[in-house]
Amino acid sequence: MSEDRITQRTVTVIMGIIAALAFVFSFGNVWALALRLGVPGPIAPLIAPMVDLSVVGLLVALRYLSLRGVPAEQIKGATRLMHVSGLLTLALNVAEPIVAGHYGRAAVDAVAPLLLLGWGAVGPQLLRHFHTVAHTTPAPAPAPAASAAPVEKAPALEPVSSPVAPKPETSPAVTVPVPLLNAARTIADTYRAEHGEPITPAQLRTRLGVALPLATAAHAQL
Repeated sequence: MSEDRITQRTVTVIMGIIAALAFVFSFGNVWALALRLGVPGPIAPLIAPMVDLSVVGLLVALRYLSLRGVPAEQIKGATRLMHVSGLLTLALNVAEPIVAGHYGRAAVDAVAPLLLLGWGAVGPQLLRHFHTVAHTTPAPAPAPAASAAPVEKAPALEPVSSPVAPKPETSPAVTVPVPLLNAARTIADTYRAEHGEPITPAQLRTRLGVALPLATAAHAQL
């Protein structure tokens, strides 16, 4: 049997034993409390099993779902109901000794319900973590380096002279019409007077509404 199976079964057995002990403890305490409160004799012994069986059933269901890796968000309702049932078990166990003034006995009777509440909260989380660890795929080990095979030397190639790159052709200069150049000078003077700095080719292009090469050529002749 693998280690994870042993761990899961150990936690499950401990949870079952604590639930059984809490059932035994609460049966007599709740019966005595019911008789003190005037509950009829045939009904008094039935109160404790209703609460305890609810806790046991919820523990079994939570164990099953936790072992299958169901997220805790999807079983919040069952977890809350189990906590409420555990609190009812605790209240019913300590009510009769507290009413009778036996506070030491009330503290002793609270041990089993408190442990049941604790294991009800921690047990499913542990089982869920066990499931995650057990089903986590280990990272594959790096493959050993293959033995280097002898490599034959390739025959040396004669150096090949690289072809001479052709000289880039210079683009012809852009001719700026005189009216456009005069308009550019006017815009540049106005811009310098307003902003205190020379206008850029991109700004001149925007104001003239011409292509950027033409605006750049006009800007260079300002």
